[in-house]
Amino acid sequence: MKQKINAELEWKWVEWADWQTKYNLLLASGDPVDLITIGTDWLDTWGNAQRGAFMNLDDLLPKYAPQTWESIPQEDWAESKYKGKIVLIPENAYTQWVNHGFFYRGDWAKEAGITGPVKDWDGIEKYLQYIKDNKKNVIPWDATAGVSTFGGWVNSYTQELELPISTGWLPVFATESVDDPYTVVSPIFDEDTMLNYATKMKSWADKGFWREDVLNYKGDTRTLLKGGLTGLDQHHTQTFGTLRVDMDREQPGSELQMYPFARTSGNLLELSITHGGTSLGAHSKNPERALMAYDLIRNDEQIYRLLNYGIEGVQYEIKDGKRVLPAGYDPKKNEFYSDFWGGRNDKLEIPSSTVWDQLPTTLYAEYDKIKHPYPYGQFVFDKTPVDAELTAISQVTGEMGPSIAFGKAGDPAKAVEAFKSKLKAAGYDKVKAELQKQLDAYKQQMQG
Repeated sequence: MKQKINAELEWKWVEWADWQTKYNLLLASGDPVDLITIGTDWLDTWGNAQRGAFMNLDDLLPKYAPQTWESIPQEDWAESKYKGKIVLIPENAYTQWVNHGFFYRGDWAKEAGITGPVKDWDGIEKYLQYIKDNKKNVIPWDATAGVSTFGGWVNSYTQELELPISTGWLPVFATESVDDPYTVVSPIFDEDTMLNYATKMKSWADKGFWREDVLNYKGDTRTLLKGGLTGLDQHHTQTFGTLRVDMDREQPGSELQMYPFARTSGNLLELSITHGGTSLGAHSKNPERALMAYDLIRNDEQIYRLLNYGIEGVQYEIKDGKRVLPAGYDPKKNEFYSDFWGGRNDKLEIPSSTVWDQLPTTLYAEYDKIKHPYPYGQFVFDKTPVDAELTAISQVTGEMGPSIAFGKAGDPAKAVEAFKSKLKAAGYDKVKAELQKQLDAYKQQMQG
């Protein structure tokens, strides 16, 4: 990059520990951040845009990132605007699925009499009960309290769509369905969704599917799964693709499987193109050079490979069209990790031997049959009128959510009613009304 554009790239991390707070503080600090990874559905991008954290790119992109500018369709740029100005570059040229589900061992499922793919949470329960009854020294699901599965339950048993609005530990607000994506509802207040979930989780707790001290437990479920000490994990499809290869190596014959939550309901949205992307910090001292650098990172094969994979022959080599570790690779000396979520490009990707090569013909093919377009790409929620209420709601979900989710809140019906009461006191109705008001305006925008 020094030779091509007279610039060098310094890579800085925001660690996963308390990542959201650190990320937002970094943008609020006034530091001269140049390029920064964004995500509208998980990194509070629109909230940060509202606070003036990003630079407008309309005039800069055509001149300083021409390859990127020309390769992204205008309809995708439309999803990248805040108040009519482009504030981010979308990761629109990369195929991925981050829909969540449970990971379970196929060999143990067969032993339990489960002959086909698990279709619902009852199937997972049957599997966990088999482990409890038959696998000595194995905790069926050695979960930690940081794992929130309520959104997965909602995905499995309703047609509701989760909105790109953070309410802390679990989702409080949603919309009716793909057929009515503008009417605000709540999986906590609608009929019995929350009660059914709380009841199921209390039964799982009573059956001993996780530790008695799960709310204070700090173990690593994934490492224990690889060690054969637990039978269940939870995350998204991209994680499964890598974990399947790890399990084939660490637990030969385990045939790790995934039950995606949407399999039960058919309620699956495509990933937003702004789930990942890149913005320029509002206080960048070199915005022109930063965009020139981004244009190279996204479009120049040599730089793309260096940044994503490392040095060929040291960090990787290509064998039969896949990236593999070179002979003599020493992780203490050679390990390299970047995770460029800011604009990956299918045209420049090299498949990895660390990712299960049957994903396209299994889960991806299943998803393609039921997926719906993401409807909220241009929805920018202005939370200013309800900022205090959203903060209070997030505190309530963090305080009460884990105990309900792991059956440690006593009687489920009483716990859910107490939860609802606290959400009401925190300002639930005010936030819902404001959300509906802004979604009504968004509907007019999209249909106008």
